[in-house]
Amino acid sequence: MTEYSINKTRIILKQADITEEDTEAIVNAANKHLKHGGGVAGAIVRKGGKSIQEESDKIGYVPVGSAAITVGGNLNARFVIHAVGPQMGEGDEDEKLRNATLNSLRLADDEGILSLSFPAISTGIFGYPIERCAEIMLSALSRYCDGETNLREVRFCLFDEKSLHTFEKCASLMFNHEPAQKTEN
Repeated sequence: MTEYSINKTRIILKQADITEEDTEAIVNAANKHLKHGGGVAGAIVRKGGKSIQEESDKIGYVPVGSAAITVGGNLNARFVIHAVGPQMGEGDEDEKLRNATLNSLRLADDEGILSLSFPAISTGIFGYPIERCAEIMLSALSRYCDGETNLREVRFCLFDEKSLHTFEKCASLMFNHEPAQKTEN
């Protein structure tokens, strides 16, 4: 686990199962129809229960780069923010991922959420490269936390060791300093 601080927000990078997170909200890497069948989305609904999919069905369509919020069901998190990231090859992927990240952060702030956990959006079946994902998501977070936010903790819960190391390397270059803390998981 690696930890940084941007203004009043603690940033944590760790290898973890996002469905186990105890932050107030977790972010789901969603598709635009909010049908949560596979990948991170499927795991969240399997663990959180059908209320997540039921609320998602009521919301319906969410444009790529946008986000919507539902209950957390049986998860430790009270809410799930469904961020619709891009599929590689659809065009303007970097801007869409940046928007999905920023819109998730704004939605969390609008709802008064203080702690939030992200996966590496779009890096699964959507085929987005993990290196670009780390750069885009961390830079969006950095710019966002440089402004006014009520978020006090943002975690990146990465599925495997390679993804964690990629995010750690990017964060150390981007934040241009050593982490506030680094511990073994």
